Amino acid sequence: MAGKPEIPLRIEDYALIGDCQSAALVGRNGSIDWLCWPRFDSDACFAALLGKNDNGRWLIAPADPEARIHRAYRDDTMVLETIFETAGGTVGVIDFMPLGLPPDGAISSIVRIVEGRRGKVAMKLHLTLRFDYGIAIPWVTQLEDDSGISAVLGSHRVTLRTTAALRGEALSTIAEFVVAEGESVPFVLDFTRSHRPMAKPIDARRAEKATERYWRDWSARCIYRGPWREPIVRSLMTLKTLTYAPTGGIVAAPTTSLPEQFGGMRNWDYRFCWLRDATLTLLALMQGGYYDEAQSWRDWLHRAVAGSPEQLQIMYGVGGERRLTEYEIPWLDGFGGAKPVRIGNAASAQLQLDVYGEVMDALHHAREGGLVAAPVAWEFQIKLMEHLEKIWREPDEGIWEIRGPRRHFTFSKVMAWVAFDRAVQDAEKYGLEAPLARWRKIRDEIHETICREGFDSEQQAFTQSFGDKELDASLLMMPIVGFISSDDPKMRGTVAAIERNLIFDGFVARYRTESTIDGLPPGEGAFLPCSFWLADNYILQGRTEEAEALFERLLALRNDVGLLSEEYDPRARRLAGNFPQAFSHMALIGTAFNLHEIGPAQQRPDGAKPTSKGDA
Repeated sequence: MAGKPEIPLRIEDYALIGDCQSAALVGRNGSIDWLCWPRFDSDACFAALLGKNDNGRWLIAPADPEARIHRAYRDDTMVLETIFETAGGTVGVIDFMPLGLPPDGAISSIVRIVEGRRGKVAMKLHLTLRFDYGIAIPWVTQLEDDSGISAVLGSHRVTLRTTAALRGEALSTIAEFVVAEGESVPFVLDFTRSHRPMAKPIDARRAEKATERYWRDWSARCIYRGPWREPIVRSLMTLKTLTYAPTGGIVAAPTTSLPEQFGGMRNWDYRFCWLRDATLTLLALMQGGYYDEAQSWRDWLHRAVAGSPEQLQIMYGVGGERRLTEYEIPWLDGFGGAKPVRIGNAASAQLQLDVYGEVMDALHHAREGGLVAAPVAWEFQIKLMEHLEKIWREPDEGIWEIRGPRRHFTFSKVMAWVAFDRAVQDAEKYGLEAPLARWRKIRDEIHETICREGFDSEQQAFTQSFGDKELDASLLMMPIVGFISSDDPKMRGTVAAIERNLIFDGFVARYRTESTIDGLPPGEGAFLPCSFWLADNYILQGRTEEAEALFERLLALRNDVGLLSEEYDPRARRLAGNFPQAFSHMALIGTAFNLHEIGPAQQRPDGAKPTSKGDA
C-alpha cells in the first residue's frame, strides 16, 4: 500500500520503455517506479525506484499477490508485455510509450492496456504522482467527462484517461476492476503543460499498432544477420530508446543513483551525454546500418563541443547544456538504502584528457563512414589540437572520473596519442590543411612517454598512472585504438596482469578500489564494458574460443528482456549501477561484430587480425 516502506525490486527486475524523449522503468510486479517528464533529465514524477511508494509510482497488477509472472518485449520492438497467471485466470499488461504524437496531443505519453486472456482476474491500480523527485504533491481533479483525472503542479499537467472507475484515496488514485477473457481496459497517462489547452486524447489500440509498426520497421533495418542478431538488435533498440530525438544526443542511462556498490555511496547521475561514448556510439550505429542515427549523434557532438576548446567538457545535457550542477536529495532513501541520491554530475567540470581522443576518433570514423562533415568541422578540430598540444602533459581525473587528486593516467595519455594520430590520418587521407610535421612529432613524443613512464618492467605491464604499480582495465583499449599491437610483449604482459589481478568470478573490475585513488570507500562490481574489452583482446590475440566463452558469459548476465546495467556484482549475482547502460550495450555490439568478423566460424583465411577500432 502507498505509504508503507517496501524493499525495491532488483535492478534486473525492471524493463525499459521510451519514446526517444524520456523513458520509464517498469517492474516485473507491474509497477512503473521511475519516470522523468518531459525529458530524460527532467525532475522525476515517479521516484519509488529510489525511495518509497509515496515518492511516486504507477502499479497495475492482479489483486492476487501469488500471481506467476512472465514478460517479454514483443518481437523486435520496445512494446513490453507482462503476463500474470492467477488461479482464476490470466491477464496481459501491455506497456509502451508512443512516438510521434500529433501536434495537438500530449508532449509525451505512457499507454498501458490490460487484456483478459483466460478466465477472470481481479486487478488493482495504484497511481501516486509526485513531482520534483517524489516530494511535491500535485492538485488532482476529476475530468469533466469522468474519463479520468488530472494532476497539476506549476507548469506540469499529467492526465490519466481510462474506462475503469477511479477514486481518490490517501493522496493517490485507486482503481479495482475485473478483466474477463476477451476484454481489455486501456490506460493513457499524458504529460502536457498546464498553461496550454488539454491534449487531445489518443486511441490506445491505434497507438499500440503504430508503436509496434515503428519499432518493427526500425529493427528490420539492422544489416547484421549473424548468430548474435538478437542481442545486437536489442542493444541497438536500447541505444535508440536512450536517444533524445529533438537533438540526437544519447544519454548514458535513463536513471540516477542506482548504486555501483549496494548500500554504498558510489551513486551518480547518468542522464547526460558523455563524449567518451562518441566513438563507440558511432561505430555501433554504423555497424548496424543506422547511418541516419549516426549522423544525428555526430551532429549533436559538433554542436555540443562548439565554442572555445579550452572549455571542452566531458559530458553535456541532451540539448548541449553545460551547467550540470550536482546536488543531493535528502528525502529519497536511495535504492536499497544506498545514499546519497545525486542530481547533476560534478564530473562535468573535470579535466579528462581522454575525451579529446574520443572526439577526434569519432569525427575520424564519421569521415570514414561517409557521414557529411560540417563545413567548420576541420577548423574546429585544428583548434582542439592546438589546445591539446598545450595540456597533454598535465595530470587529470581520468576515464573513471576520480574524486581524488589528479594523476598522469596512462589511458588519458593514450587517448591524447589517439587524438594526434587521427588528426594526422585525416589530414593525410582527405588532403586537409594541417601542421603535419608538428603533429607527427607530438604523436611520437606521447608514444615514447607512455612506453617509458607508464610501463612497469617488474610486472611487465602498463599501469594505471605513471610511476605506480596499480593496474587498470581501461588499458585493454590500447590495442583496440591502435596504440600498440596486440602481439607486442608489453600488451600481452598487460593482459596477463589484468587476468591475474582484476578478474573476479570471471569478470573484469576497472581497478582495485582499495587503492583509495578515487577518494571513495572501496567496493564495487565488475565493470561490464571492461569485460567486453577483454574479449576483444582475446580476439586480437587469436584466442577466439576464450573470447566467445567470455562473450557468452556476459550475454547470460542480461536480464530476462535483454538489458544490461553498468556493472555486475559477482558475489550477490546481481546487476549494479545505472540501468540500462548505453556503454555496456555499445561494448556488447562491438564484441559481437568482432567475433562475427574473425570468430571460429568465419576465421580469416590469411589469419589477419583487426588492429584498431576501424578494423575491428
